[in-house]
Amino acid sequence: MINQKKSIKFALLLVIVALNLGCDQVSKVIARKNIQPYEQISIIKDRFTLTKVENTGAFLSAGSNLPNFVRITLLTILPILVLAYGLWFLYSNRNLPQLMQIGVCFLIGGGIGNIYDRIVYGSVTDFLHMDFVLFKTGIFNMADVSIMTGIGLLLLQTLLAKKEEKQITSPEQSID
Repeated sequence: MINQKKSIKFALLLVIVALNLGCDQVSKVIARKNIQPYEQISIIKDRFTLTKVENTGAFLSAGSNLPNFVRITLLTILPILVLAYGLWFLYSNRNLPQLMQIGVCFLIGGGIGNIYDRIVYGSVTDFLHMDFVLFKTGIFNMADVSIMTGIGLLLLQTLLAKKEEKQITSPEQSID
């Protein structure tokens, strides 16, 4: 019964990974079909725009000028190994805090989305851009949103764990 519950829990985690991957890939299919390269479509008064670019590098095109072998190694092979380790980590550490498990699922789902693009298309399709004066982004995609959400959930889990640990280890102050 315990193994069955663990299997169901892991299956649910894989569903979270698949939902992140699916949202990313569906949004990229729509962007590839409906947005011309470098076309700018204003969604919210030029503050939120759709602009399709093909990114051969990593975050903000970092590494796009590297030699092909180095770029493939650093941006495809290494991330595949890290994502495989992430799946193994989730599977073998079933007692992780739930928030951490969900955060890792978001990271893996987003990572698989971008790796899939890199393998199938030779580049990652980015199409979202925000410019709220004080907060301005590069052009990104839903996989990047998943990755950043995963990082945020892991940071939140770390902060909550530290707060909980501090409450457990610090003596209660009595009111006199």
